[in-house]
Amino acid sequence: MLQTQLVLTALVAATVAISGYRFYRILAPVFRGAPVYRLDHPEQRAAGAAADVGLHRRLFRKRYSGLLHAMLFSGFIVLFTAIIQSFGSGFFPGFSLAAIGGNTWIALAQDIFAVLIIAALALAAFQRGFLRPARFKGSNAIDAWVIYGLVGCVVGTMLLENAFHIVDAATATSWRPVSGAIASFLVVLGTSPTVAVGGAELFYWAHICAVLAFLIYIPGSKHRHMFLAIPNIYFRNIGPKGLLTPAGSEAAGITDIDQFHWKHKLDLVSCTECGRCQEACPASAAGLPLSPKKLIMDLRDHMMDRERGNCRDVPLIGGVIKEETLWACTTCRACMDVCPVHIEPMTKIIEMRRSLIEEGDVEPMLQDSLASLQRNGNSLGKPARQRAKWTRDLDFKIKDAREEPVDILWFVGDYASFDARVQRITLKVARVLHEAGVDFGILYDAEQNSGNDVRRAGEEGVFEVLARQNIEVLDACQFNRIMTTDPHSLNALRQEYRFFDRNYEVIHYTQLLLELLEAGRLKPLANEGGVVTYHDPCYLGRYNGGFDAPREIIRKAGYDLHEMGRCRENSFCCGAGGGRIWMDDSKSVERPSESRIKEALALGDARQFVVACPKDTVMYTAAVQALGVGDRITVRDMIDLVYPS
Repeated sequence: MLQTQLVLTALVAATVAISGYRFYRILAPVFRGAPVYRLDHPEQRAAGAAADVGLHRRLFRKRYSGLLHAMLFSGFIVLFTAIIQSFGSGFFPGFSLAAIGGNTWIALAQDIFAVLIIAALALAAFQRGFLRPARFKGSNAIDAWVIYGLVGCVVGTMLLENAFHIVDAATATSWRPVSGAIASFLVVLGTSPTVAVGGAELFYWAHICAVLAFLIYIPGSKHRHMFLAIPNIYFRNIGPKGLLTPAGSEAAGITDIDQFHWKHKLDLVSCTECGRCQEACPASAAGLPLSPKKLIMDLRDHMMDRERGNCRDVPLIGGVIKEETLWACTTCRACMDVCPVHIEPMTKIIEMRRSLIEEGDVEPMLQDSLASLQRNGNSLGKPARQRAKWTRDLDFKIKDAREEPVDILWFVGDYASFDARVQRITLKVARVLHEAGVDFGILYDAEQNSGNDVRRAGEEGVFEVLARQNIEVLDACQFNRIMTTDPHSLNALRQEYRFFDRNYEVIHYTQLLLELLEAGRLKPLANEGGVVTYHDPCYLGRYNGGFDAPREIIRKAGYDLHEMGRCRENSFCCGAGGGRIWMDDSKSVERPSESRIKEALALGDARQFVVACPKDTVMYTAAVQALGVGDRITVRDMIDLVYPS
C-alpha cells in the first residue's frame, strides 16, 4: 500500500506542477492586463453565472448542442465523486464513497451518469464528424477529438475497474447495473476472480492516468473553459448594453495586445471555439472578412505568441487583425448575446477602430460621412436648415420645442429627416400624433445626429461634439419624454448620454403608438389585413428590449404575424449599423438585407415585411429592388399598419 501511495503522490505532484505551470503561462498575460473594475453587484453577477452555467440558458438555444453539453456537464459533476473515490482509496486504504457491494445511491448515480457521458460523447462525435455545422469551420477539430478520447478513457476505465471488482467479489449489485452488466460479460468470457484482481488493478491505474492526463492537457486546450467559464461569466459587463466604455479612457484606441484590459484578455483564453458568434454574425454571412470567433482566436494566439517571446514585431492592426476585418462589423451585438461564456468580440473591434480613426486610416466613404457629420451635423451632406424641410408638406405647424413646452419631444433623426424613402413615414407619424392629440414638438435645425453610429465607428471626438450640442439644446427645452422613430438615436439618447450625466426618458414611437391605441386616442384605419412578418431592429430589440410593443400593434391593427426563424433576441441585422450604412458594401457575397428578405419570402405567406427603423426602410427597400421581388413582398413601416392611407 505504501508503494501505491508513493507512486500516486509522485503522479499527482507532477500533474499539479505541469498543469499549474501551463495554466500560469495561459493566465500570466491576463493578470498583467490593464485594470477594469468588475467587482460591483456580486449578487447579480453570481445569479447570472449560476443561471448561465447551471441552467445552460444560452447553450439551450441550440437544443442538440445544449443537450449533449448538459449531459456532459451533469455527468462530470456526478463522476467527480468517482474521481474522489479513486484517489481517496489510493491515499487512504478502505476509503470509499460508494462501496462496490454496498447499497448506496452514489454507486447508482455514477453508473447512470457514466452512460449519459458516453451517450453525450457519441452525440458530440456525430455532430462533429457527420453533421459538421458551418459554425465549426476554423475551430481546432483535433483538440475536440483528443478531449472526446480523454473523457471516454476516464469514464470507460472507471466502469471497467468497477466491473472487475464485481467479478473479484463474485457478488452482483443492483446499485451498479452498468458495471454489473460488464462484469457478467467478463464472466461469460471466462474471467476468473484471480484475473479480476489484476484487471481491477490495471484499470484503476488506467483511470488515474486518464484523469491526470486530462488535467495536464486541459490548460492548452479550448476546453479550459471548464475552469474559466464561470469567472468569465461572473466578471461580465453588467452595465447597459448600449453604453460603450466611457469616452476618454481609451479614446486613442488600442494598437497593441497589451493595451487590452484583463477581462478582454480573459475572454481570449475562455473562448470555446463553438462558433455561435460566427453563425450569428451578419458580416460573416455576407462573406465579408470577419468571423468574431476567428478574431478572438487570432487575438488569443497573438497574445500567447507574445508571451512566448515571439511575434514582437508583428503589428496588432494590419498584421494580426486586418483593417477590413474591423470595418466589416455592423455592431449588431449578436456575437455577444449568443456567446455561452459572455465573450465580447464587438467591443474589442470598436476599441481597435478608434485607433484607426486616430491614425486617419478610414474607409473613403466613411471618411466623407464623418466629415459631413462634423461640418453639418448629419451624415447626408445636407445643410442644417433643411432638417425640418419635410414639415412643409403638413397642413399644420409642429411646435418648436425650443420655444414652448411640449409633452413629447420628437428627436427625428437624419434618415427620417432627409431621406426621401423615409420622409413619407415621418409625415405619417406627424399626422397620426397630431390627430391623436399628442402635444409634441421637434428641435428643427438645432437637432444634430445622435452620434450612436459615429461612436461605434470609433470616432469618439465627433461623437462627443454631437452629443454635447444635442444635450445643450435638450437641456434648454421643457418636455416630459423624448420620442424617436430611430432605434439608433434611441440608444444614444437613452444609453450613451448617461456618460454626460443625462438620464432622459426616451421611448420608441411604437411604444407611444401602443399607448395611444390602448387609450383609444388612436384607432387603426381600415386596412387589408393579411399575414405580415416583422423585423426586430438591433438597437430597438437586442440593445433596448423593445420586442413586444411592435407585435402588439400588429395584432391590434388586425394583421396576422408570421415570425421569421431569426426573431426577437436572435434577429438578423440589416447590415446598416456601426457606420456600415456609410461604407462600401460591394464586396459582400450577399448583403445581410437581401438574406433577410429571402428569409421572409421563405415563409411562403407573408406579403408584407414590417420594419420600425428608418435605416431598415432604406436597407430593405433597396434589397427588395436588388432581388427583383417587389411583386412578392413589400416593405412597410409600422405606421403604415395603423395609418395605411
